[in-house]
Amino acid sequence: MAVIPNFLSLLRLGLVPVLLLLAWNELAQIFLFSLILSLITDAADGYLARRLNATSPLGAKLDSWADFTTTLALPFCAWWLRPDAIRAEAVAIGVAVFFYVAPIVIGFLKFRRLTSYHTWLAKTCAVVLAVVVVVFFAGGPGWPWRVLAPLVVICGLEEIAITVLFREWRANVPTLWHAREIKRARATVKPASDAR
Repeated sequence: MAVIPNFLSLLRLGLVPVLLLLAWNELAQIFLFSLILSLITDAADGYLARRLNATSPLGAKLDSWADFTTTLALPFCAWWLRPDAIRAEAVAIGVAVFFYVAPIVIGFLKFRRLTSYHTWLAKTCAVVLAVVVVVFFAGGPGWPWRVLAPLVVICGLEEIAITVLFREWRANVPTLWHAREIKRARATVKPASDAR
């Protein structure tokens, strides 16, 4: 059953070069349609994985890579399609990009892979980002980036804290509180070699 959600994540990965190509060629309407398709598959893959009880480490990795590559492609697409609006919101977008990338880099340096925490805050941030980018690429105002940026900062700081807390990689950690509980539970269980 994991095939369906994993296929949707792979489809989203495949849409990244399409989005870049469409934006580069200034095909704004087709780009917007493709972006909405990507966002729908993002929502559907996680929902179906949970609904079909088909969550897996591979699925979490595919979803994370699809999220990562899509999100990093969006500033380039925005620059090609709406450069004036990007200049006007450069600070908010720069802060958001930095705090999106920083926890990924820190997690990758520590665990040699994407963290794939899929925290509740990250999911909330993804929903807000989806609304912001659809409004933006549909020709709407740029100020919603200023609403998104503080949320991305808080989300990034939570993910960095989770990475610092864990010694080994773990996917699907809902919150920093859950991460602390997981660490506390592991600390109270003695390894079999220590038990006498």
